[in-house]
Amino acid sequence: MQILALIVVLFAFCDSLQRGMSKRPSLSESEVRAGCPPRGWNSYDSFCWTISEEEFLQNAELVAQRLHSHGYEYVVVDYLWYRRKVKGASVDSLGFDVIDEWGRMIPDPERWPSSKEGKGFTQIANRVHDLGLKVGIHVMRGISTQAFNANTPILDINTGKAYEESGRKWYAKDIGIKALSCQWMRNGFMSVDTKLGAGRAFLRSLYHQYAAWGVDFVKHDCVFGDDLSIDEISFVSKVLSEINRPILYSLSPGTSVTPSMARDVSSLVNMYRITGDDWDTWGDVASHFDVSRDFAAANMIGANGLKGKSWLDLDMLPLGWLTVAGTNDGPHRKCNLNLDEQRTQMTLWSMVKSPLMFGGDMRNLDETTFSLITNPTLMEINSFSSNNMEFPHITGAKYFKLGRYNLTSQPENYGVRHASEDLFMGLSSCKDNHAKGWSVKANGDDLEKVCWKENSKSEHQASFCLYKEKLLLELDEETEDKRSHGKFRLLAIEGTDFCLGASASRKLSSKEFSRGSFSSCRLDANQMWELKHNGTLANGYSGLCASMKRNQANAGTGGTRSWLATGRRGLISQTRNQFDHG
Repeated sequence: MQILALIVVLFAFCDSLQRGMSKRPSLSESEVRAGCPPRGWNSYDSFCWTISEEEFLQNAELVAQRLHSHGYEYVVVDYLWYRRKVKGASVDSLGFDVIDEWGRMIPDPERWPSSKEGKGFTQIANRVHDLGLKVGIHVMRGISTQAFNANTPILDINTGKAYEESGRKWYAKDIGIKALSCQWMRNGFMSVDTKLGAGRAFLRSLYHQYAAWGVDFVKHDCVFGDDLSIDEISFVSKVLSEINRPILYSLSPGTSVTPSMARDVSSLVNMYRITGDDWDTWGDVASHFDVSRDFAAANMIGANGLKGKSWLDLDMLPLGWLTVAGTNDGPHRKCNLNLDEQRTQMTLWSMVKSPLMFGGDMRNLDETTFSLITNPTLMEINSFSSNNMEFPHITGAKYFKLGRYNLTSQPENYGVRHASEDLFMGLSSCKDNHAKGWSVKANGDDLEKVCWKENSKSEHQASFCLYKEKLLLELDEETEDKRSHGKFRLLAIEGTDFCLGASASRKLSSKEFSRGSFSSCRLDANQMWELKHNGTLANGYSGLCASMKRNQANAGTGGTRSWLATGRRGLISQTRNQFDHG
């Protein structure tokens, strides 16, 4: 069994480190948004979607009492705060959400009683602000399926009435794009057409409502990674930049994200995920090493963002007292990572300067977890280090030291990637050169083939091919639009009814790779493809391009992983088994 470890040996940054973490800049002191990686608490890891107002405020009060002095300032309600917690409701159920007359999500009044009479999260935000904290909420892409089915009118915030253009009123079915439903929550939400004035009016009404509630942080889901919607991200960023209230903008999740993809959005946001969901397994933790190395090498840490900076988000810290993904249950179990694995995770998150969003139930925060997530050395690195990067020339060590921590990690299920010559399909930015390599091959009188040919010294290397099936034209009114023109579906075997889709139909964890999959053919943008003149194969759902990748493990994945950075008084040095104060 290989041992994956992280060497971080630090010097004493400054005298203030001995007294605790130095004061971080806040928005009240600076107009720069996210000048340091944001830090706070998020409800998802401990409550999934079921958290109530009482439970949220209990956690917020404890964050203020125990974590605020260590730089934790945001408390975030994760998804489905608008879903009624009744029999039949679940993470992807339909018809259980509370919406207003304009098709906008509003808090479930049974779980959030202070939201009654149209108050939304206003009183919650006031209470959080009184604690000296900031409040955040989770939102999904576009418009809900429930609002689409109800065909609610679109609000024009300038008039306070239904949006009118071209002599008529506009409704949800005019702007919703069913073919662009969120792939892992198909009963939940779909994109809106941002090319339409009514589509833009709907999104504008959403974020102005959040600002009116007093929201300070928005986590925007199912718009990035495999679910990329650059049009919606761009417009929401524009709206947030115009609102007279600083709101941090976060994107989630980050399955299949590459540095080139991130460059298209980093200036529009303040933080963005670069992996799938992180849970408390060693495989999830270990999956962050390579992607963190690649983004650091691309100089993406602390790049320019929305009215400030943007940060790589490695996801919440699933430590302490937790729930289970996708459940209707609240916190009921301990973190499955052993202490060395937890220390490794916290150290990597700090060295990468990831936002630190604690996910455990604050009401059951043990002293070991508290000491880890408030470690002054890690807090200093996370806030104030620079030039953070992996140092590639130290390998093979099975033991290392961080201050008083001996951090040796034993991966139980590591090996998501195995040395193999097999190819698998991944997604990347269409600007990436390695996405170019697709072409059409004639196949006699049968269907044409779309084939991938690697650059290879062997002229006889076999190509990877799929059968090209043009879309039939007898599309119903709901699916017929310009997005389907010129596109086709891809079959593994001619004559079958199984088509290739790009994005996964469920949320992936960090250790899982999105590799494309076959399912029953349907008129769905996720199964629509377009071959471009430059040899890229673009997906109709995300706009990302397919490329064939070799399923081989990186030789640097095992053994020791070492990171270096510059502190406020010089280089963070590294040696083996020694705490260096040089």
